[in-house]
Amino acid sequence: MNTPTPGEPEQAGNQDDVLAVMPRLAQLSNAISRGRLVHHAMEAAGATVDRPAFSVLLALHFAGRPLRVKEIAEQVQVVQPHATRQVQQLERRGLVHRIGDPDDGRVSLIEPTAEGARAADRYARTLVGWFTGAVAHWPEQDRRDLGRLLTRFTDDVTARLAALDDTAPS
Repeated sequence: MNTPTPGEPEQAGNQDDVLAVMPRLAQLSNAISRGRLVHHAMEAAGATVDRPAFSVLLALHFAGRPLRVKEIAEQVQVVQPHATRQVQQLERRGLVHRIGDPDDGRVSLIEPTAEGARAADRYARTLVGWFTGAVAHWPEQDRRDLGRLLTRFTDDVTARLAALDDTAPS
């Protein structure tokens, strides 16, 4: 059993269990990000932009509401100037457009155009179809458990990373 480092709270779970899963997380991450899946989904979406710009379009699509560039940067975990460049690329392609922020007239909100929403939807449907096929042979309870636990894990990791970002020296 691992002993927490001085100053760290004792962890609720066994660190060895988490360590045992790390290679699988890396394998999954590599398979998704470097494999043909993303490329195939982008082709199905008719994407005419690079992957970073498309990730911005997806963030907007899944947010379900117009976002400020700062919010987009937070969603895709990049610095704001990078998000601005991606938004500009999407604007040039007619996939997003700016609208006025009703709460602050000095700020623009970004939202997908109809074409951008269709492209993001085609991409998402391709991934959903692929992942559905990958777990189709699983028992229904296992599929539900995966969804529940993956949501919980993602939320907890994201919150922990946000707290880390908040305490980082400027």
